[in-house]
Amino acid sequence: MRLAFSIEYDGTDFSGFQSQKNAPTIQDNIEDALRKITNEDNRLTYSGRTDAGVHALSQVCDFETNIERSNKDWINGINSNLPSTISVKDIFNVPDTFNSRFSAIERKYSYVIYNSPNKPLFIDRHTFWIRNNLDIQLMKREMKSFEGKNDFSSFRSSSCNSKNPIKTIKDIELRTFNDFIIITVIANAFLHNMVRIMVGTLVDIAKKENNMSIRDILEKKDRSFAGKTAPASGLFFLGPRYPDEFNINTCEKDIFDRYKTNETLN
Repeated sequence: MRLAFSIEYDGTDFSGFQSQKNAPTIQDNIEDALRKITNEDNRLTYSGRTDAGVHALSQVCDFETNIERSNKDWINGINSNLPSTISVKDIFNVPDTFNSRFSAIERKYSYVIYNSPNKPLFIDRHTFWIRNNLDIQLMKREMKSFEGKNDFSSFRSSSCNSKNPIKTIKDIELRTFNDFIIITVIANAFLHNMVRIMVGTLVDIAKKENNMSIRDILEKKDRSFAGKTAPASGLFFLGPRYPDEFNINTCEKDIFDRYKTNETLN
């Protein structure tokens, strides 16, 4: 049978989600935990690869197993073998046709900026600290150019190996609370470092360090015209969305309320 599960993690101390040689990753930790409680060589399929330092509130993975357990026992068993910075939240029985990556119809990210002259001491691992005053209204106007179907060649890393730079952004939103600026993006898929370069470019524009418009930068199709890549610490993968037939409701609505209510992220 095939099981899917959603997890959240603090990516600060990991070299990303995907397994790598001689580097600590989320995938390796989860597969090791599964191996300990199943004695099976479980290989994960996952909804999205997050880079070193990037966090997730609802990453989705799936695997095959011959073992039957209650959802509670699966969750407790896996979590008891994981570090405190990784946690399984939910388990779902899914058909054999389900694939965490290819069954997803959209993905959602939030980026958290802390805009203040004072260092965010207790949330430094989960934000991009900017001391300069940012023109929020300018950011809101410019970011609307990202919406729709566009060629995002200007907003991909040099190491991106995607064959198709054309992606469709279904929604992008900026919300503020006290010193927090939270940008949330929904798209069918993302290029490598795409959200971080989008945010870095908006920040450069808001600081008056880049005089080009987002529309002009998109049309250039050249990474050199976009801004700096924002740090990984502020990026959160909120999760994928799947067709209703799979009955998986995992995508977090927004990280905004966690900050607004002063919830911790661990």
